[in-house]
Amino acid sequence: MFETIRNAWKIIDLRKKLIYTFVLLVIFRLGSCIPVPLLDPEQMKALFSTENSMFGFIDLVSGGAFQNATIFAMSITPYINSSIIMQLLCVAIPALERMQKEGEDGRKKIAQMMRYGTVILALIQAVGLYFLLDSYNAVTNPGWTSAVVVITTFTAGTAFLMWLGEQITEKGVGNGISLIIFAGIVSRLPSMFTSLWAYVQSGSLNWLGVVALLILALVVVGVVVTMNEAERRIPVQYAKRVVGRKMYGGQSTHIPIKVAAAGVIPIIFAMSIMAFPGTIASFFGVQPGQEGFWGSFLWAFSTQSWIYAVLYFLLIIFFTYFYTAIQFNPIEMSNNMKKNGGFIPGIRPGRPTSEYISKVLSRITLAGAVFLAVIAVLPIFMNLGLNISNFAIGGTSILIVVGVALETVKDLESQMLMRHYKGFLE
Repeated sequence: MFETIRNAWKIIDLRKKLIYTFVLLVIFRLGSCIPVPLLDPEQMKALFSTENSMFGFIDLVSGGAFQNATIFAMSITPYINSSIIMQLLCVAIPALERMQKEGEDGRKKIAQMMRYGTVILALIQAVGLYFLLDSYNAVTNPGWTSAVVVITTFTAGTAFLMWLGEQITEKGVGNGISLIIFAGIVSRLPSMFTSLWAYVQSGSLNWLGVVALLILALVVVGVVVTMNEAERRIPVQYAKRVVGRKMYGGQSTHIPIKVAAAGVIPIIFAMSIMAFPGTIASFFGVQPGQEGFWGSFLWAFSTQSWIYAVLYFLLIIFFTYFYTAIQFNPIEMSNNMKKNGGFIPGIRPGRPTSEYISKVLSRITLAGAVFLAVIAVLPIFMNLGLNISNFAIGGTSILIVVGVALETVKDLESQMLMRHYKGFLE
């Protein structure tokens, strides 16, 4: 990875992109330190005084901005929710599906709808968040003026983060939204180590447990890297054909199908969905474990519940299949191979080919989905056994950080390769 970054730094164009990306990420971190007017940060921290807080995911991806009541408190979660809704709608509504297949213009229209959806969801979340803070006496001067200022600031902060992410994707290196989440998680590493040290000092965890956790983290990183690079190659043979006096075809190639083709997207989607019910319930002052139906319901969606772990596991598998189905279309792949005279050895062209690709894709996706789900859920059960709060977030953090780092490095390598080919052609 460091070798790739060093080689990219030697190319002037890529160096500018790296600097541009770094500057925008610095702006994100600086904005995470600017407090929202008319809010009391100490009262905001009261929301995190219990282990059962339902705002862990928001605070995780915001790099602590939510807990400190800053302008980026809601982070990029409304954009994630808007993205989930739009992708589901593109599958359910034929008009949107056709628009998505129209090429660049169709994708631009979908992206524009996603931006509008982000602002609407951010506004709704900001309104609910204001009333929650008001119930905790975190608003210094309650009233309609304070409501307008706080709600507008929260919404504008999310809209600005969305713009930052799009600028990084367009003019920088890697996926901007993923890098913002990456930067937020990495910024929490010092506090995670501080919390681990506090557990050691309090006697909740001994040094043997610390060593075991560090070894487990290294093993998880190694497994994540291995699974991200693993792929199933379906052999493809192209028949020979004579055009004029020249013979074409006769080549052997393959279709690479990655085991973890969906990357970290299913984890981010699943975390966002699981945090949504608890977030909405907390807006009305309901806390996990509280007497009554809603208290029990909210407890089921806290990281202290095995129900949360099971639902989280199933959602990751669902979103892995869903995202892979969007990326791969076996029927379209089979038709393209047939048009170009290609076939899979031992498989008839047409429908048998598409069915074979679907079967292979289903099996590979299952392996990748179970891998992601086990790595994400295992720390939750360890958390329940060791009684270490927020450790469950650490396992998912490793998946996101490693996945985003690998994707960014691959993007750098592809851009370097493109420039090398361009140099040869010129």
